[in-house]
Amino acid sequence: MSQKAYLLLQDGLLLEGTAIGKTGTTGGEICFNTGMTGYQEIYTDPSYSGQIIVNTTAHIGNYGTIDAELESEKPTISGIVVNDFSDSFSRKASHESLQQYLEKHNVVGIANLDTRMLVRHIRSKGAQNAIISSSLKPEELKKELAKVPDMNGLELSSLVCTKEPYFVGDEKSDLKIAALDVGIKKNILRNLVARGCYVKVFPAKTSFAEMDKWKPDGYFISNGPGDPAAMGYAVKTVREILNADKPLFGICLGNQLLALASGISTYKMHHGHRGLNHPVKNLITGLGEMTSQNHGFAVSAEDINKNPNVEVTHLHLNDQTIMGIRLKNKNAFSVQYHPEASPGPHDSVYLFDQFVTMVRECKEKADSKKVSAINS
Repeated sequence: MSQKAYLLLQDGLLLEGTAIGKTGTTGGEICFNTGMTGYQEIYTDPSYSGQIIVNTTAHIGNYGTIDAELESEKPTISGIVVNDFSDSFSRKASHESLQQYLEKHNVVGIANLDTRMLVRHIRSKGAQNAIISSSLKPEELKKELAKVPDMNGLELSSLVCTKEPYFVGDEKSDLKIAALDVGIKKNILRNLVARGCYVKVFPAKTSFAEMDKWKPDGYFISNGPGDPAAMGYAVKTVREILNADKPLFGICLGNQLLALASGISTYKMHHGHRGLNHPVKNLITGLGEMTSQNHGFAVSAEDINKNPNVEVTHLHLNDQTIMGIRLKNKNAFSVQYHPEASPGPHDSVYLFDQFVTMVRECKEKADSKKVSAINS
């Protein structure tokens, strides 16, 4: 007989379903992802730390799990909510079922819920804290829910980042990129390496001075979880990179940190953007892109309008939120979405090419100045 599980939202909505994954209790901010595929990549994306994910796809687990689709070493989500959960899978390449994977990594979940109704509820009421339990009685849930921290003001990057620096790519490459890991996805690193970059990945709280000792040609600021306004240490680092006039590219949380370092505030969205088909317009080229997105915070358009050195480069076509910025007086730009996708469309991978081109041009100028100084 299937074990019962309960889901309680902060606004009082209580739902009963079937326990999946690890038996136990978990809490976090509940939000939804509209992607039709890629559940394993979603669960292992560090940006989802502290969150309970509602998958809008009706069937979850039907293709099992495989190591090649990990975006970090293990799931970083707080829990999952699905409609129809499959304990069996058809993909021959898969290593194990999703149930085995979730149990192994202590992820608590609930299935057999009307996720369409639940998503409509979240869209109406907003992202909020929630609790899933397959071990507590319904009357015990409220007390546990009160212990879940609010995402506003919550710093999580230092919990999910690497603890020690590490290298990715060919050490003989002529292009060195320092990546600040505030919750980085593996496919970002793959994209940089595929373009000839040798990358050194640093923990979230690494100072600019420490990274600069490696003498990188450019800097990358990753995606990640939590409230960017609670990350003063990373804002300071980004500001120092800009002050040193180094080439910089940021993705998602990296976009918010670049904004904060430029004196532009961020804010918490009503329910955020999480899915694989978000339409974005590139204001520089005039072209549209279908994008993969995952964020609950955004950059203030009002503040950008007050800053003559910051230009909006991308806009979300559904709600006109800021999707990309660049600094007119620096070699720095960022986007709020995920050009590396995984899962999702590949319309935006050109941004990695743009970054590499910018770094190479800056390096060539610096080398030319050195030669001129020596000859003079």
